[in-house]
Parts: sequence; C-alpha cells; structure tokens
Amino acid sequence: MLKNIFDKTVSDEIITRIDKLTPETKALWGKMSVDKMLAHCNVTYEMVYDNIHPKPNAFMKFLLKMMVKNTVVNEVPYKKNSSTAPAFIIKDEKNFETEKARLKAYITKTQELGATYFEGKESHSFGTLKSKEWNNMFYKHLDHHLGQFGV
Repeated sequence: MLKNIFDKTVSDEIITRIDKLTPETKALWGKMSVDKMLAHCNVTYEMVYDNIHPKPNAFMKFLLKMMVKNTVVNEVPYKKNSSTAPAFIIKDEKNFETEKARLKAYITKTQELGATYFEGKESHSFGTLKSKEWNNMFYKHLDHHLGQFGV
C-alpha cells in the first residue's frame, strides 16, 4: 500500500526529500537532469491546478483511460526508464530553485485541500478519479523520481 500524500506527515517527508536535492544531484538512472525532473513532476500538478496543458480529445481520453490509467493510478511502482507522455517531456533547461519551490508549493496545496477535495474530481486525462487513485498517482510519481535521484 502506498503512503497517503494527503497526510501532512507524508507530504512533509516528500518535501524533506526534495530539500536534499541540489543543482548538482545526479540521476541514478535515466536521462533527466535534476532541474528537468522537478519540472517534469510539476506537470502533474499543472494539469490539476493551472489549465495550461491542452486536454486530450474524447478519443484520446478514451485510449488513455483504457491503456494508461491503471498503470498510473494503481499501487505498483513504476519501472526504471519507463516511457512518459509527451506533455511530461521537458526539453529546455529549467531553474532548479524555481522548479523546486513550485513543486513544494503544489505538494503543500494538495495536502491542504485533502483527500475529500479530490474524491470524484475529474482528471486531465483519465476522467473521474477516486481520492485513492489521485493519491497513488501523486505519491507514486514523486517517490519514483526522488528515488531516481537517490533521495
């Protein structure tokens, strides 16, 4: 069972792990630099809060629900070097401190809104999700990438 990102202790633990990163932290696997990884993790929250990513059309949303959703919202950890959706690919260099601060703020906001806020909330790509599915999506992704960078 995955930890509950809506629990303040757990979100604080994730933030402590993020605070251990430096601009020089190297990945244990994969191609991303630490600044790009932070920006990559921010995309999940941008899709929840910022309405800056185009929503998939009905056909694409159907495909995502059928083929990708379960992998994203279940409790099975991601494999190393898994592929990612195009919106999550960060090509440009990013400001480490800016991306770090953004991610910590998103995690705090999500924890403060709590599981009740997310119960039955529509996701960007997968339709309506239960709060447990939101938790799994948020926590699993963060834990995967923080592990990628050894924190």
